[in-house]
Amino acid sequence: MTLRLSSTPRGARLARRLAQRQLVEWGHPYDGEANRTAQQIVAELAANAVTHGRVPGRDFELRLLLLAEGTLRIEVSDTRGDRGLRIVRGEADAEGGRGLIVVTVLAAAWGVTERAVGKTVWADLTLPGGAT
Repeated sequence: MTLRLSSTPRGARLARRLAQRQLVEWGHPYDGEANRTAQQIVAELAANAVTHGRVPGRDFELRLLLLAEGTLRIEVSDTRGDRGLRIVRGEADAEGGRGLIVVTVLAAAWGVTERAVGKTVWADLTLPGGAT
């Protein structure tokens, strides 16, 4: 599944909802651990794309891929060319700054890949029961 969404908070929320629906179609119930975890990763990556990767007038892209080894690959691409992603330790009472820490905890692996325009942040999630 590949979708292009507006680089707005609404687009980020829609990315999470669409990921939830796709996981249900792939046999992972809405209230199941795999679906909830995938939704959280999508929410964090999409929020980063619209907050830090936004270029006015440009969309971001969400891709969900089922890999043969029972892994869900979540990819969120934005059009900002810098690769300045790093895990930032926010203040204890700060409202933000923990997105990639959450992804690090939830994902089996994650990283950043350069594109011709922008970058893709990806995260792998091991699904229960292997490939679907």
